[in-house]
Amino acid sequence: MNELSGVPSKRPQEQEVKKEFQQSIPDCFEERVRKHPDRLAFKTKKDALTWDALNRTANRIARAILEMCEGRERPIAVLVDEEAAMLAATMGVLKTGTGYVPLAPSHPRARNSYVLNETEPTLIVTDSKSFSFATELAQRDCKLLNIDELDSSISTENLDLPISPNAIAYITYTSGSTGEPKGVVSTHRKVLHSQSTQHKPFLLGPYDRFTNVGSGERRTPFAPLLSGAASFPWYVNEEGLAHLADWLIQEEITIYRSGPRVFRHFVSVLTGKEDFSKLRVINLMGESVDRSDVELYKKHFSSDCLLVNTYAAVEVGTIRMLVIDKETRIAGQKVPVGYEIPDKEVILLDDKGQEVGFDQVGEIAVRSRYLSLGFWRRTDLTQEKFLPDPDGGDKQVYLTGDMGRMLPDGCLEHHGRKDFQVKIRGLRVEIAEVEGALRSIDAVREAVVIAREDGSRDKHLVAYIVPVTSAALNVNAVRSFLEQKLAPHMVPSRFVMLGALPLTPTGKLDRKALPNPGGSRPDLDTPYAPSRTPVERELSQIWAKVLFLDQVGIHDSFIELGGNSLAATQVISQVMKKFQVEIPLRSLFEAPTIAKMATVITEHQGKQLGEKELERMLGELELMSDEEARQLVAKAAISK
Repeated sequence: MNELSGVPSKRPQEQEVKKEFQQSIPDCFEERVRKHPDRLAFKTKKDALTWDALNRTANRIARAILEMCEGRERPIAVLVDEEAAMLAATMGVLKTGTGYVPLAPSHPRARNSYVLNETEPTLIVTDSKSFSFATELAQRDCKLLNIDELDSSISTENLDLPISPNAIAYITYTSGSTGEPKGVVSTHRKVLHSQSTQHKPFLLGPYDRFTNVGSGERRTPFAPLLSGAASFPWYVNEEGLAHLADWLIQEEITIYRSGPRVFRHFVSVLTGKEDFSKLRVINLMGESVDRSDVELYKKHFSSDCLLVNTYAAVEVGTIRMLVIDKETRIAGQKVPVGYEIPDKEVILLDDKGQEVGFDQVGEIAVRSRYLSLGFWRRTDLTQEKFLPDPDGGDKQVYLTGDMGRMLPDGCLEHHGRKDFQVKIRGLRVEIAEVEGALRSIDAVREAVVIAREDGSRDKHLVAYIVPVTSAALNVNAVRSFLEQKLAPHMVPSRFVMLGALPLTPTGKLDRKALPNPGGSRPDLDTPYAPSRTPVERELSQIWAKVLFLDQVGIHDSFIELGGNSLAATQVISQVMKKFQVEIPLRSLFEAPTIAKMATVITEHQGKQLGEKELERMLGELELMSDEEARQLVAKAAISK
């Protein structure tokens, strides 16, 4: 037993492990650097790094870490805001042979503190932008390393430290079914295998330009990093989706990855005239893919482009993949998650743990020697979820908690969660953790959270609360409290107050009887105020349509109405079409009410009209003689 992680120390037999997985992540990365040192590895609006530049920066960080820390017994936390710096920092930690723990600047202090208390890192690697936050989080014996202030004399050469492929690479915290986040422990070998099997079907390689279109959380892009492809991250909560198509074409992106929900919103703003000839793979993962998603792919993308539906779990990595082309026909509404991939055997089990046959629904279990080590310092949960190989081999079996059905041809269908775990915006949420946070509020007697679909089939969380007293509970205060405890995607978008929770005849909670809030306006502290101007009326209609509400007051907060970053992109897109103004996504969060946004739109319209008038006058001046121009200017001066 590994005393630090509390997970089994049993390892795969070396002779049965493929050669490509008998190395570490830095070994694989440095191979890519040697082959293409001057080729682009990473690019954002702010930064562009070649493989050699990225490697040299990572080497300097690694050497600085080793000067500050001795031994590899405890992990190192990484709290970095800028994408390029985060990538160099995580690779720098890995080069030392120490596992890292990613912290998120966007997550509340309480959640980051929980992760730090659990993992007890010796060091927090951070940058100048996040340094003050890191200082607040750091425990007594935890040091800080600001990578923006490294000594320029530190060598940039490779360290060439021997790192076992069985060593811990990172510990990532996911929402926990017990009401607390749990840390999944991944080894170098597990990461290498997962990324290899994930990109082999579409041959991700050095000539590809890969983008992950995500919600905004900074994550190390291992898929391109370990295959030699260039990484181009796109964050929806910062950039929106209105200009994504133009950017994909301009940057000649070849591999697109996102959740199905983001994909649907992205495609909804396409005109049909875009030239995506360079794009050869659309990889959807994180949520269920529908047949309508396949039809959208067939409508908007070339016959040379493939659609890949990927089913994966943090504890396992890639489990199944389905490669779809223009000739593929999907029989049902839900798209299957695909066929077997190397070294990951899927078994379906009934409630007694017995294997079920074809066309029968059972819990999806994965047998492999390339699983995570388990859960950090959670021996009980690890032993519950990671079972020994029933054949007595060196593999393990992981119980995913997902339900599935195997078709006669070996294709797997996904049938949702066995428990109450859901995915919101492609990110895992354990309902118990959200409910636990709600029940910790003194004014809350009972709380239940469920996931509902809105009119666009997007899932959102609805919280049903029974207050301690009959006095009205301040919804804004509840939301603010949760924002300090939970990751943004875990905060419910709607809050419904009840006198009591509905029960079944046997006294159990009747979740099916919880009322659907539908399109009714949420109970807000702000009184409803109707529109006063044509601009406000148009905005009210746009907001109501996007948020699926019957009415919206001009002083209602976008976030309090249930808005999120994807909904914001839809609002901004429709505003730009309706009012013919170019306004950034952040304007909705800086002016989060209809009244304030109407002012922003009016100001932009006035500015654009002023610019058009100036262009008209300049055009007239160009057509005039010198004498006519002098007379016009003199006349304008007299009129002032």
